[in-house]
Amino acid sequence: MNCEKTQEKFADYLTEDLEEGSRGEVQEHILSCAACREDLENLTVVWAKLGVLPEEQPGGGLRHRFYAMLEEYKDGLEAKGKTARPSGRAGRLAGWREWFTFRRPAFAASFSAFLLFVGLGAGWLLNGGRAGGERLTTLSREVQDMRQQVALSLLGKSSATERIQGIGYSAAVENPNDTTLAALTDALDNDPNPNVRLAAVDALYLFRNKPGVRESLVRSLAIQTYPLVQVALIDFLVEVREARAAEALKVLIERNELTPEVKKRAEQGLKQIV
Repeated sequence: MNCEKTQEKFADYLTEDLEEGSRGEVQEHILSCAACREDLENLTVVWAKLGVLPEEQPGGGLRHRFYAMLEEYKDGLEAKGKTARPSGRAGRLAGWREWFTFRRPAFAASFSAFLLFVGLGAGWLLNGGRAGGERLTTLSREVQDMRQQVALSLLGKSSATERIQGIGYSAAVENPNDTTLAALTDALDNDPNPNVRLAAVDALYLFRNKPGVRESLVRSLAIQTYPLVQVALIDFLVEVREARAAEALKVLIERNELTPEVKKRAEQGLKQIV
């Protein structure tokens, strides 16, 4: 298999949609072709980082534009089905009366939002600002707990894509509990898919100041065999200047099966840490 045909299969290779024979051909080619191996490694890093991006939610502006377009469409239909509106003051009054009606989605949405804000403000004043703030804090904590539960559920799925999504949910948690951190560490150490392990490294980087996270990454460096995961861990530990990683890097450099690229990165990292 030549380089062009191999690179055409990179996307299916990363999503695990290749048949066993084709997957073996890709693996065989990248072992013998340094250029394709580097391309695949770079693509894998991008793929893994995309997996931990938080899911974007539509903003208020999008909803507003939708209602505006809907109103323009309805106005066009009404203009075709009605006779000309009276001119002068009577026409303007009729126009205002027509706008202020719950049959118009824009007015209904605006009025509902107004009532919501009034209700929230009144509740905050009646119950005391501090009590309202405490309830908001409690609600935020419940949302964070729910997000962690979803993350743990997805991390137990058989699909690598779902497990990466689970890591994405955990990465969006502001203050993860020990169970979530342990699940991320387990994914890094034991997940059979290297993309999931790479995503776990990126997520754990966000929680690098949590107790035990850096120590778990130092231990993980000793058991990783996939080059991209090894490089990601080296870069992580070098960036945070983790002195305890020096011994693990020395042991890694002595491995006979280590690829030249990883060995070079480990040697450079060791010089930066020591």
